[in-house]
Formats: sequence, C-alpha cells, structure tokens
Amino acid sequence: MNSNLPADLNLQNLPKHVAVIMDGNGRWATQKKLPRVAGHRQGAKTLKELLRCCKDWGINILTAYAFSTENWRRPTEEVDFLMLLFEKMLRRELEEMHREGVRINFLGDLSALPKVLQNEMQRSMLETSNNKDVLFNVAVNYGSRKEIISACRQVAELVQKGEINPEDIDDNLIEQNLYTADIPAPDLLIRTSGEKRLSNFLLWQMAYSEMYFTDTLWPDFDRAAFQEALLSYQNRERRFGKVKAVLSA
Repeated sequence: MNSNLPADLNLQNLPKHVAVIMDGNGRWATQKKLPRVAGHRQGAKTLKELLRCCKDWGINILTAYAFSTENWRRPTEEVDFLMLLFEKMLRRELEEMHREGVRINFLGDLSALPKVLQNEMQRSMLETSNNKDVLFNVAVNYGSRKEIISACRQVAELVQKGEINPEDIDDNLIEQNLYTADIPAPDLLIRTSGEKRLSNFLLWQMAYSEMYFTDTLWPDFDRAAFQEALLSYQNRERRFGKVKAVLSA
C-alpha cells in the first residue's frame, strides 16, 4: 500500500473513496477512426490500471459508473458488446483481482442483466468477499433516482407494517436502504471528457463530494491524469457546510 506515491501528494490527505464517470470511450475511438467498441476495450484497460493505482497509493474504495439505466437506449449491438465485455472481464481478471486483495461489489438493478452475466457477478462477489485491500464497486444498470425511489418504498413498507413510525425516518435509515448501504460516501468524483454533470449517478451519496472535471477522454486517463485530480482535491478545503475556522492573529 502507498507504494510509488508521487512526492507531491500528501499521504495524509488522500481521498478514501473515489468515484468515476468514465466518459469519452466513443469519442476516443472516433478520433482514431476505430469502431466504438474499441474505445470500450481501451476504457476497460484504463479502469483496470486505475484500480491498481488505488491499491498502490492506498485509496480504499473505487466506484465506477459502468452502465446506467439510460444506456439501454444505445444501439443494440453496442449494448450487447458491453454485456459480453463485462462477462469476459470478470472471467479473465477475477483471479488476478482476487490475488491483489480486491473485493468486487456491484451496484444497481442486476435482475435486468443477462443471466450468465448475473452468475459471473455473483461468483466474483462471493469469491472476493473477504478481501480487504480495495473495495471495487461497479455500477451496472444503475440509476440514482431509481435507487432513491426503491429506498423510499422499502421505508414506506416498514411504516405500513408498523415496524417504524414516520418520525423514525432519517438520513441513516434512507442510506441503509440504498445500494451503497454501509459504504462511505465518495470524497472525490472524477468525470472525464469535458462533461460537467452527474448523469443520475450517486445523487444522494455525493451531497458533499468534491468534483473534478477534465477534458481528458477516459481511455487516456492515466496515472498522471489521476495524480492531477488528486492534487486538485488536496488543494481544497472540505467544510461540509461549516464555517471556515478563523485563526487568531
């Protein structure tokens, strides 16, 4: 842990949880006159390298927005390729991730995914469930509004059954019914390719997350680009709604 940490990064001020919106795979491929699927392949390699970087530098949690509930609207052949890519990556990379101490977790409505992929996801979560080095959350068929609605329905059922009273509903109760129950909120969100929006990703969880936007396309987001994002994070003061302390003269 913390091996090869760049000298200009402060070990004591690293984010514990980084979330990424991996945008720009298609544009990267188009610029290189390649099919869009080539961008997704390269993007998967970038994600693998970022995961290894988090392990090396001591960042405990990485959450990647891999496939949103809205992504089903993409061309069928692209969606089919992505489903197959997820499946192949799990089969090919599971042993190595397990060996490196990565715990794999999936966020989203997995029931809508191909059954073979669901089985691979369940197997990967089970086999890595005791690993401690890095928690790797992959958001697949994920939509934050749907997640919040689902949490509200579960809480409403508790009220309806008489197990809780309406006045018992608080932040903690809602959080425990989200996909991310017991996972700390992201300290830092990174979005690539120049887009500056959340796109229905972790809306509840990122109430106080720092956000970093870069024009770099996701397949080009290497360790140097990650280092730059972390430096930006370390130059910010996180107050969580509090007033900056006034230093006496």
